[in-house]
Formats: sequence, structure tokens, C-alpha cells
Amino acid sequence: MRILGIETSCDETAAAVVEDGHFPLSNVVASQIAVHAQYGGVFPEVASRQHIRTIYAVVNEALEQAHLSLEEIDAIAVTRGPGLPGSLVVGLNMAKGLALASHKPLIGINHLEGHIYSAWLASQEPGDHHPPQFPLLALLVSGGHTELILMTDHLVYQRLGATLDDAAGEAFDKVGRLLGLAYPGGPAIQEAARNGDETAFHFPRARLEGTWDFSFSGLKTAVLRTVQDLQKSGRGMPLADLAASFQAAVVDTLVSKTLHAARTFRVREILVAGGVSANLALRRAFQEQREFPVHFPPPSLCTDNAAMIAAAGYFHYLAGHQDGLDIDVLPTWPLLTTETLSAPSASK
Repeated sequence: MRILGIETSCDETAAAVVEDGHFPLSNVVASQIAVHAQYGGVFPEVASRQHIRTIYAVVNEALEQAHLSLEEIDAIAVTRGPGLPGSLVVGLNMAKGLALASHKPLIGINHLEGHIYSAWLASQEPGDHHPPQFPLLALLVSGGHTELILMTDHLVYQRLGATLDDAAGEAFDKVGRLLGLAYPGGPAIQEAARNGDETAFHFPRARLEGTWDFSFSGLKTAVLRTVQDLQKSGRGMPLADLAASFQAAVVDTLVSKTLHAARTFRVREILVAGGVSANLALRRAFQEQREFPVHFPPPSLCTDNAAMIAAAGYFHYLAGHQDGLDIDVLPTWPLLTTETLSAPSASK
């Protein structure tokens, strides 16, 4: 079964074809990083215009790389939200047009759900692929979201907690700007921290006892004040140490709360997805613990892409889900959730 996926939730114009929910036959991404770097972040109106310029070519290339025609596709999956309204409209309208012209089923996908299903994708041969096992705990870490999701089966989600302010990726971008690093901040901080001492500065970890929520605004403020103090003292800026200490604080917060939740809910495995899941320090910290198997998407599938949307679309298609051509974008669409669960007082 072959699903065409389309993703335009933010600043990546992407299309992909995925077979049987696991194996990408193509995965094309037109990045806008160079366009938005001058703004230090994504400029929404510019993003939507760039999507319009590239969407047709990207979809055509995805089909060509998969050596398939539209008629050979079984269904079309597209990001419906959350995301930037103008960007989402471009992708959804493209998908609607293709579905109408080809009489193929249309499936609207939640972007966060797509990140989760990126962990089901593999480049290996079918016999070597080992998808995540339920029940599992998913840590979503990206520029716009940091959430803990409990999954007991496919398409069944229970939101345990989320960030109360900055998402982890957003914190990386903001601190990157504070340190004078290039956009996006995540890769730049990782590179700057390579030769740094992560114990040079003890930045705070917001534990938020009694909840599964996260907070990174206090950490960001602590870095700001440290930078200001260093500038006033005239002692110079230990860039590598600042980057390493900040990165260590983010990683410690994410890993400790995720492991605590995994123990509490007795999951079999952990899944980490989203742009920040490409961070090497985060991957190393999870891999060094021996309590739970941890799944990461391939690095190329951590940031926004359409293969993850097609993978999620496959499982929706198997469940008999299909949308009409009258669906609209949902810029603030939350992942299907139930009542938030309380965390025990101990956080370790």
C-alpha cells in the first residue's frame, strides 16, 4: 500500500511516498532555512509564498523518485494542523486538488502525530525493521512543541504533559541568538558545545513537581543573565562552555522526566521524535540508560518531512479513516487527548 504524503506546516515544503507505513520510496524536502535566517526565525507570510512557489515541483519529484504515477497511489495524506495557517492552506489545497483529480482518498493528519510515526519509518530491509512496541511513551521535542504522550495502541494517544512556555527547540533558537550563533539554534549550539564543559555553568532544571509538564523560560533567562554578567565583567565569553552547559540542562530535564513517566506508566519502550531528537547529546543520554529500549527516527526524518505524514496516513487508512474535500486547516489542532494525569511528587 502506497501513501503520498504532503507536509507544509511551517517552513519546509515536503512530499513523500511511503510503502506499507514503514518504507519511504521517496522523501523530498525543500528547505527554507536560508530564506528565514535573515529574520532569525520563520516569517509566516514569506513561508506561505515559498510553499506556493515549490509545492508542485516537490510533489512531482516525490512521485518521480518513487517511480510511480498518481494513479498508482492508494491514498493522499496531508498535514491539516497544527502549524502556520497560510502554510497549511497551501499543502491542504494541493492535496485536495490531487484527491479530486485522481479519485483517491484524502486523509488529514495531525503534524504531531506525524512526528510520532516517523519512528515507524526505516531505510533497512523489511526483515531488519523493528517498529516500536506498545505500550510506549512518546517524547515530542521540536521548535513548537514539547510533549509527553502515552500510547497503548496505534492512533490512541493520552497527553500526559507539555511545555508551559518555550518548547525545547524554541529555547535552543532563542539561546542561540543570545550567544550570537546562526539560525537554527539547535545544530549551532550542538556544534558550539562540542569542546565545551557542561559543568562550567549550573543552569536551572525546572522539575515542576506533581505534573508531567516542562518549562524552559527560566533556563533561557538564566543564560541571558549569565551572558549579561560576563559582558559587564569584561572577562570574555566562554561560548563553548555556555552552549554545553545550556544543552546539558535541556537534556537532563527531558530525559529525567521522560524516564520517570516511563517507570510510572510501566511502558515497554520510549519513542523520541521531533527536530530536537536529532541532538546527539539527547540521543546519547537516552542510549546510556538501560531501563527502556528507545526509538529515534533516522536523523533525516527528525525535522519536518512528508514521509512521517504518509506513515501516519497509512495507519489511518487501515483504520478506515477518510476525510471529505470540505476539510479546512486547524492551526491550533491538538493531538487527540484525554484528561491530563497527575504526576507523583518525586521526579527522579
